[in-house]
Amino acid sequence: MTNKTYLLLLSLLLSISTFSSLASERAHQGWEKIKQGSMLIDVRTPEEYEQGHLDNAQLHPLQDIESWSESIAKDTPIVLYCRSGRRSGAALEQLKQKGFTHVHNAGGYSEMLQSSQ
Repeated sequence: MTNKTYLLLLSLLLSISTFSSLASERAHQGWEKIKQGSMLIDVRTPEEYEQGHLDNAQLHPLQDIESWSESIAKDTPIVLYCRSGRRSGAALEQLKQKGFTHVHNAGGYSEMLQSSQ
């Protein structure tokens, strides 16, 4: 292989390692916030939730955020998760726009399970 190929592979491995580290950090921070009393919200679909969810997680699907967010005080500490972190990230942004002040995206379900061990 050429030097360019080695550099490309090295760069790719470092990127994957960095992403994995950031992902596990957000999950770890999520668990810390849960231990401190944050509300745990699963923003996946009911079908995904039924296939497995974190203990004490409340199901509040992303597509229903307008209705369920009205029943929660804006200063309530909240930890969000979904399958990969994308929907929980979208929920975080929407909640912030609505004035919620203590919201954390803990990433994906598998990520949270791995971080709990």
